[in-house]
Amino acid sequence: MSAVRVWPAAEYTRITLESAQPLEYTVFTAKNPERLVVDLDGVGLGQTLRTLPEYIGANDPYISRARLAFNRPGVVRLVLELKTEVKPQAFALKPVGEYAHRLVIDVYPAHPSDPLQALVEQLEKDKPRGSSPPAATDDPLSVNAQHAEEAPRPESARIEPLQAIREHEAKSKRAQEADPPKQPPKRKAKTQPDVVRLVTVAIDAGHGGEDPGAKGRHGTYEKEVTLAIARKLKEQIDAEPNMRAVLTRDGDYFVALVDRVNKARRVRADLFVSVHADAYIKPHARGSSVFALSERGATSAAARWLAKKENEADLIGGVNLDVADPYVKQVLLDLSQTATISDSIKLGRAVLDQIGGINTLHKARVEQAGFAVLKAPDIPSILVETAFISNPQEEKRLKRGDYQEQMAFAIVEGIKRYFAANPPLAREKLAFNR
Repeated sequence: MSAVRVWPAAEYTRITLESAQPLEYTVFTAKNPERLVVDLDGVGLGQTLRTLPEYIGANDPYISRARLAFNRPGVVRLVLELKTEVKPQAFALKPVGEYAHRLVIDVYPAHPSDPLQALVEQLEKDKPRGSSPPAATDDPLSVNAQHAEEAPRPESARIEPLQAIREHEAKSKRAQEADPPKQPPKRKAKTQPDVVRLVTVAIDAGHGGEDPGAKGRHGTYEKEVTLAIARKLKEQIDAEPNMRAVLTRDGDYFVALVDRVNKARRVRADLFVSVHADAYIKPHARGSSVFALSERGATSAAARWLAKKENEADLIGGVNLDVADPYVKQVLLDLSQTATISDSIKLGRAVLDQIGGINTLHKARVEQAGFAVLKAPDIPSILVETAFISNPQEEKRLKRGDYQEQMAFAIVEGIKRYFAANPPLAREKLAFNR
């Protein structure tokens, strides 16, 4: 065994065992108490494998501890003692990039939480606090989200998520009619969106976990920079009236491209913003860019190269293709989304105009390419390349907290300008097919 890695997250915990040779394995669960058992054939109990239990932290939402021992000659048994009932997935990955053969064990909860219901509960919790932004643990997709069982409520208090959102928007509208807000300064009048309902923005921090993304000359990983900017972006959006942000990941763990899209659709997001800090084959490449989806082809060689590189993220991170949801496949293959792409380009232009005030632009226009993460057929979606991490000067900027704040602020201002010109429709006018 050459390496072991553990990636705990709110949605699932991933354990990766890496070896120079393919691993033969058997996986099964046991009850009373809940356990997940993995038998590894032809593997020695070496020092690397022995360190696995040390990676199971107390904050892991699903695994309490791990045990290793020889079950019989030539077979090492890994026993994961569980905190709850789980639905495991185990699959092997062939060598790719810097990785050798990998055995991936994904520990999913048997009864996953509904992100839309979690968003509704978050809205209810926020009411007494007014418009102040929520703590990080309130994020329904956060790695820090609570996993304690919710106390049962009487049937009269139970409401459907969509009904709750409609009621929240109706109350917000009535409150504005009863007590109209003060007229904003003329300087901000053009950027303040005329919205009378909650606007949800899905923020996607690129890469994570097994997929580190690009690496700068000084050792900075793209996944670290994108998460830092995404968190700052969420904080600033949550501080805006009638806006709320949801992170597709809020920790160092892998999220498949299709799952990033599906998360945005499950919370009925109005916009999807994917944050990246990519590399290019030429180290002097610099500047920020904004991308939208293309139905036909990339608008430049660089756009084509970047899209191909990003779309290969699932190969690095590791996806179990045997359990891919056919509905999700159809969503990603559905390119009859001309109107959504048009809105995405409008959003991209608004954001690009703002980013140009803090950094050189790699291209002065919104580029287009076949990024898989932008293929939600009903959500305007953009991918923001905040800078080139492969450029040593821009790598230094990306690590600075002030630049991260400025980038987040520019994206928020672009989103506000987009909504000022393109007010979101009332929920009742939207098709509820998400």
